Amino acid sequence: MRTFTCLILAAIASAGIASAQLKIAIVNSQKAILDTDEIKKAQKDLEAKYKPRQDQLAKLEKDLQDIQAQLQSGKLNQLGEQELTAQGQKKQRELQRVQQDLQDDVERERNDVLVRSGTRMQEVIKKMADEKGLDLVVDSSATHFFKPALDLTNDAVAAYNKTYPVK
Repeated sequence: MRTFTCLILAAIASAGIASAQLKIAIVNSQKAILDTDEIKKAQKDLEAKYKPRQDQLAKLEKDLQDIQAQLQSGKLNQLGEQELTAQGQKKQRELQRVQQDLQDDVERERNDVLVRSGTRMQEVIKKMADEKGLDLVVDSSATHFFKPALDLTNDAVAAYNKTYPVK
């Protein structure tokens, strides 16, 4: 990706844009998206939404630790040990299932929010480029060096928050 971007920039520069001056800006799109009020609110909402399931995981982990401690105490007869081992295995399977379900649900919701925000950020950056008369906006991950004056990341965050205010 970097090589392609560099080749394009070199081609534009070597083509010698007659009297026009090429206007370029840089945006760290990942940082811009993560710094928006919408993403910050979504993160808090996700944490609140999934807190009960996180608490359930913590309880299951505590139950497993208690079972392990009882098994290691040496105070159980063989039958008690077998019952407790079976109970521990059941809790372990439940823990793994709840963990996987939680991870899948959180990841799915997080991706939905990030995709929507990414699309919106692209629209905001395009609008900013049009308003500022920019010819090219490059993501900072595709550049080796740029002057800080070219960085529009904070402007993009502000424009995004203005365009898509959090309710």
